[in-house]
Amino acid sequence: MKKLLTAVVSCCLFLIGSAAMADTYTKTKYPILLVHGVTGFDYLGGLIGYFHTIPYNLSRSGATVEVANVSFVNSSWERGVQLKNYINSLGYSKVNIMAHSQGAPTSRVAVHLNPSKVASVTSIDGVNQGSKVADVIRGIIPPGSYVEGGADAIAVALGGLVNLLSGNNNPQDGIAALETLTTQGTTDLNSTLGWKGVSQTYCATKAEDVWYGSNKVKFFSWTGSSVVTNVLDLSDGFLAITGLSFGWEDNDGLVASCATKMGNVIGTHYSMNHIDAINHLFGIRSLWTNPVSLYRSQANRLKNRGL
Repeated sequence: MKKLLTAVVSCCLFLIGSAAMADTYTKTKYPILLVHGVTGFDYLGGLIGYFHTIPYNLSRSGATVEVANVSFVNSSWERGVQLKNYINSLGYSKVNIMAHSQGAPTSRVAVHLNPSKVASVTSIDGVNQGSKVADVIRGIIPPGSYVEGGADAIAVALGGLVNLLSGNNNPQDGIAALETLTTQGTTDLNSTLGWKGVSQTYCATKAEDVWYGSNKVKFFSWTGSSVVTNVLDLSDGFLAITGLSFGWEDNDGLVASCATKMGNVIGTHYSMNHIDAINHLFGIRSLWTNPVSLYRSQANRLKNRGL
């Protein structure tokens, strides 16, 4: 009887200990800051999050999570300035950035401007070497044309609506957003940023540790390489069309896999598209890749590196 009681108590203590460990799985030293991409936001009406359920799934195991709000449409440089100011306003000594889509170059601008405030940047399906979709759109919208003016007006109006619904007042510039996401626009930005974390050779990788003077910032990236991942996801049809821009090159519907590489490349062949990468639409995804798990694993990776 005594042996049985001892075994039961030991089992209970093991389970309690395991639960305690699980509760700190994502508990990083520095807070995690999520940064949205083009046509993004933090929350709409306080209900719809750009990173669907991801803040909760990080914080439930110990992480402190913040969600940035920068321009819905604007250049990566302008958004980066906004992000730098937002990071300073938070009051933390450093943050770990996890950025989606245009959020990646936006974050690299913020690091360039104030590297002492950033411990790491993780690019998720990031536009680090341009998007062929942006190239195609720029090619069919002549600069200075009525079509360009109309498209910009619509983008700015949508940005104004997002400002209203999210309680922000960010400047909007649709054409600046388009041009900064083209291959040439991103190349120009990378040159300005000294190609830190991103290789000048297409599809090549670079080191995890990136130095800005005496400040070391760790860079990571991952991306999906599937376009249609779930027939129930209404966004997959849109991405199936935009994905035609890439021919046979691996892509997530909006960005080529090779164009996302930055720093330590964790993976480029996950079964998810550009919208799956933020767990949208509302968690409808492939059966083979759970994007939430990728964020949680990365938080644990940062924790284990002392970040």
